[in-house]
Amino acid sequence: MTDRITLAAPHALQEDIRKSRFLVWAAPIESVEEAMAFFAQHGDPGATHNCWAYRLGQQYRYNDDGEPTGTAGKPILLAIDGQGLDGVAVLVVRWFGGIKLGAGGLMRAYGGCAAQCLRAAPKITQVALARARCHCDYADLARFKARMAQAGARIDQEDFTAEGAWLTLAVPLDGLAAAEALATDLTRGKGGWEVL
Repeated sequence: MTDRITLAAPHALQEDIRKSRFLVWAAPIESVEEAMAFFAQHGDPGATHNCWAYRLGQQYRYNDDGEPTGTAGKPILLAIDGQGLDGVAVLVVRWFGGIKLGAGGLMRAYGGCAAQCLRAAPKITQVALARARCHCDYADLARFKARMAQAGARIDQEDFTAEGAWLTLAVPLDGLAAAEALATDLTRGKGGWEVL
């Protein structure tokens, strides 16, 4: 996994286009099941269309929900991809207002509303992490923990034995080699380092 930009929180936007009402719901997701549950939770069975798309790494899917093929779900996915987002689900609910928009108008409406919602949504960058395990003597433990924290590593688990502590670390992927070198230095080469 590499660093990714996703939404910090769910976000919504409503827009009226030629008498049709469009309500956009966008949210961060961690799984396909979470995306589908989000669509089910926020979809409106009384609306004319509930069109959606999600991007989760290499996995993506979109649905036109009865709109002409390629005029709703795909423009929503393009809005997600156009902003370089990952781990995002977007649902656009439409209530038809009596004026037909045509294929081009539908694409602009769905894609434009989705893009506008995503632009306004708060975003975060999720740093890719690797997990590693290392041994440390009790005498060096406090200094080891402090220096690893300074290097951006997070200690997820500590297991204590008669010989010292085994630490399971979450380390930023781009700082893995530096963290290993630091661990070797702090344990004077006796700690061992294993990437999990």
